[in-house]
Amino acid sequence: MKKIFVAILCLLAVNPMLAGAQAEQAIDPALDISTLPLWPSGAPQVAGTDTADLPTLTLFLPQKGKSTGSAVIVAPGGSYLGLASNLEGRQVADWFTARGVIAFVLKYRLGAKYLYPIPLEDAQRAVRLVRSLASAYGFAPERIGFVGFSAGGHLAAATGTLFDAGKPDSADPVERLSSRPDFLVLGYPWLNAMQPSGHYITYCSRIKTIPAETCKLDEQKYTPSLHVTPQTPTTFIYSTTDDQTVPISASVNFYNALIAAGVPAELHIFRHGAHGSGMGEGNAALDLWPVLVEQWLRDQGLLTPVPKS
Repeated sequence: MKKIFVAILCLLAVNPMLAGAQAEQAIDPALDISTLPLWPSGAPQVAGTDTADLPTLTLFLPQKGKSTGSAVIVAPGGSYLGLASNLEGRQVADWFTARGVIAFVLKYRLGAKYLYPIPLEDAQRAVRLVRSLASAYGFAPERIGFVGFSAGGHLAAATGTLFDAGKPDSADPVERLSSRPDFLVLGYPWLNAMQPSGHYITYCSRIKTIPAETCKLDEQKYTPSLHVTPQTPTTFIYSTTDDQTVPISASVNFYNALIAAGVPAELHIFRHGAHGSGMGEGNAALDLWPVLVEQWLRDQGLLTPVPKS
C-alpha cells in the first residue's frame, strides 16, 4: 500500500486534474482506505470553518489485482439530517470491493444548515470527481454507478435525472466532466421526499430547526420520477411493501417512468421488511437483494474486467 500511496502522490503532483482536489488523507493505508475532499480549497457555501461541514469521499479499494474496472459512489441515508455511514456506507462499500468494484462513500451536507439543492450539488460534484479519477485508480469513466439508500436513494435518483454534460469553459478541470452516473442502485429510496404523501415523512417535516414556511422547495424539480428521460441511467430498485417510513408507490412511480422512457430497469418489492435494513441485516428475505443486484450487475458486464487495449 505504501508504494501505491506514494505513486498516487506523484501522480497528483504532475496531473492538474487531480492536484489539490486529491490531497488524500490516509485513514488507514494498511486497509486501503483514504478520504478526499470534493473541492480542493473548500466547498462552496460552507457556513463557518467546521471541517465536519466539508463534503468528502471515502475511498475503499478492492484487493490488489481484483478490480473489475467499475466504481460506485455510495450515499447513505438519514433523512437528510444525518448519515447511516456504517450500515449504508462502509458495509455497502465492503460488499462492492469484495466483488472488484472500487467504492467511494459520500459524505454530503445536511440539515437546515445546508438545505436542498446543496446535497445534490455535492452529489453532482462527486460524480465529476470520481470520473476524473478513473485513470488514476484503473476503472472505466463510463462505468460509474451511484448507490443510495432511503434519503441517499432520493439523492442518487435526483443525480441520475438532473445531470449535465459538464461546463467546458470552467477553470476547474473537474467541472468540465459530466455529472451523469452510468447506473443507479436504489435501496428503499425516499423518492417522494419533497412531496406530501399521507402519513409519510417529507423533507420539510424532518427539517424542524427552521420555520416551515422557510423550507419551501420546488417539489416538482426535486421529484425524480418527473424528470426521467431516455438518458436516465439504467436502474435497480428494491423496496418493501410494508415500509412504514417511505411509500412503496414512490418506487413504483419511478420504475414506471423509467419503463415509459425506455430505460432498462429492474424493481424488486419484498412483502415484509423494515426501513433501513442496509444489505439485509440477516432478514431471511431481504438478504436476497444483494444476490439479485449482483446478478443484475453481472448481466450488464459491470463485474467483468474491462478488456485491456
